[in-house]
Amino acid sequence: MEEKPLRGNLAACVDVLAGLRFDQELVRRLLREEVMEESVTYQDIIQKGVQKGLQQGLQRGKQEEAVLIVMRQLTLRLGLLDPVLQQQIEGLSITRLEELSEALLDFETVTDLAVWLEH
Repeated sequence: MEEKPLRGNLAACVDVLAGLRFDQELVRRLLREEVMEESVTYQDIIQKGVQKGLQQGLQRGKQEEAVLIVMRQLTLRLGLLDPVLQQQIEGLSITRLEELSEALLDFETVTDLAVWLEH
């Protein structure tokens, strides 16, 4: 097989199928990675993985930034928070953090926050 794209696609298909049955290291030794990298199928799989990683990274960054903002607001409003409450807040989704950022405007005590977190 002299056609590089065809050879690369075939190598990628063999890699995927062999990976279902054999150890990853054995498959890597038998198939040269350079040949597989020429495959459009292989490149597509890699590209999808990169895109998924970027999306997850962006989502995580948004969540971390939301936590920082809400924690800052809560500290200004209620003072330093108990580490247990901080952990609960850090575990909230972005949607819940947005809800908390609005609800905290009505909080007068740390108990108000604790009650909100329970519901």
